[in-house]
Amino acid sequence: MSNYKTVFFTLGILQIILGIFMLVPIIAQFIYGQLDSSFFGASIITIVFGTLFFLSNLDHEKKLNLQQAFLLTALSWLSIAIFGSLPFIFSNQEFSLTNAFFESMSGITTTGSTIISNLENMPKGILLWRAILQWLGGIGIIVMAITLMPIMNVGGMQLFKISNNDSSEKILPKSKEIALRLIYIYTGLTTLCAITYNIFGMNIFDSITHSMTTVATGGFSNYNQSIGFFDSLAIETSAMIFIVLGSIPFIVYIKFLSGNKSIFASDIQIKSFLKIILMSIIILSAYLAIKDSDSFSLRSILFNIISILTGTGYVNDQFDSWGSFPLVLFLGLMFIGGCAGSTTCGIKIFRVQILYSFITNQLKKIIYPKGIFVLKYDKNPIDNKFIASIISFIYMYLVIFFLLSALLSLSGLDFLTSISGAATSISNVGPGLGSIIGPNGNFSSLPDVSKWILTVGMILGRLELFAILVLFLPSFWRN
Repeated sequence: MSNYKTVFFTLGILQIILGIFMLVPIIAQFIYGQLDSSFFGASIITIVFGTLFFLSNLDHEKKLNLQQAFLLTALSWLSIAIFGSLPFIFSNQEFSLTNAFFESMSGITTTGSTIISNLENMPKGILLWRAILQWLGGIGIIVMAITLMPIMNVGGMQLFKISNNDSSEKILPKSKEIALRLIYIYTGLTTLCAITYNIFGMNIFDSITHSMTTVATGGFSNYNQSIGFFDSLAIETSAMIFIVLGSIPFIVYIKFLSGNKSIFASDIQIKSFLKIILMSIIILSAYLAIKDSDSFSLRSILFNIISILTGTGYVNDQFDSWGSFPLVLFLGLMFIGGCAGSTTCGIKIFRVQILYSFITNQLKKIIYPKGIFVLKYDKNPIDNKFIASIISFIYMYLVIFFLLSALLSLSGLDFLTSISGAATSISNVGPGLGSIIGPNGNFSSLPDVSKWILTVGMILGRLELFAILVLFLPSFWRN
């Protein structure tokens, strides 16, 4: 395995970092008088394994080839989910192995689905750990989306290469520089969000945990009612602002700080993202105003549209009681997601934009057979290879969605739960639709086999499908 020393060296570092973060909830345990050995024991195990990986691969080559980049991406998320489940397993809350892994995977992939039905009675250490997992998952996916995935040519992400001279041999040196800037920005947004929450009425603990899951667009809350527990317009408005800030490309922040002051207004993804929010608000408002005026609440409409589109999963109202059309709309928003290079998941705005342009061009070619139409994105021409990458991603996204839906139905779930469960896992949204896993439910009552199916959907959606699927091709390992 000498060819993979850099992979395991990096995994060792990630596990050591994870183990150190496991010590943070001990502070909450101490403050609230809930001290036990669960986090300390989990931390020691994680750090020991990480140290073994680190020390046994010190002679690594300090660079990654393409094959190693794919392997590192998959193993990073899988190993963190495995070790991240240890505090749940060691706690006195009697988490089963399935439930612990489900909660950990949901956290690190910033999905936000939970098997905990009594959040208000959970120990503070567990609640803080859930938030930390989502926070780490948020910064992890940003760094990966900006540094690794453009090199890996996953689903059109090559569009976002920092430089045309990028190559797999330059991944690690460039990653370190960019990652530091992203961490500063990400931490700054989280801190500002926590301060804002605290000013508007959250206690210190709630403001810290909710700021982590807000900027990460993860959606874990300390209460069964989610953000709706606080019943505060100021808190909900703050949440929407920071959710949007976490849903736009983080490379834009770097460009802004580097002197491009107009980047937020000129970025094509951000403009389309805001247009989708505005159009959804208008459509849903018109529907509820005409069909069900008693349920009409602009505050609830705005909040839930932003939350579902970005995959955050916070709720402030029982939107599953609004009728059938809002559920279909929310299902569509789950698929779209936010911008590439942000903490959000889903198909991503840029792919929707390019698919729309491609379809428009095809229609033009039918109408004007002799015409020449160059497909462009943000004024730059894009080739057929790139288009094929986008179309194949969206095709596989839909195929896996239907496959997950079928498997969930075979495990005993009803139609709505199967469909929305598959959508919420592959899109990393959090709550599904219906009475079982909807905004007022959770995933605790699902069969264990259903939970394992959903965890597979979570990691596939988080890592852009192909980063996982390619590992199962024999040709990948032979090459």
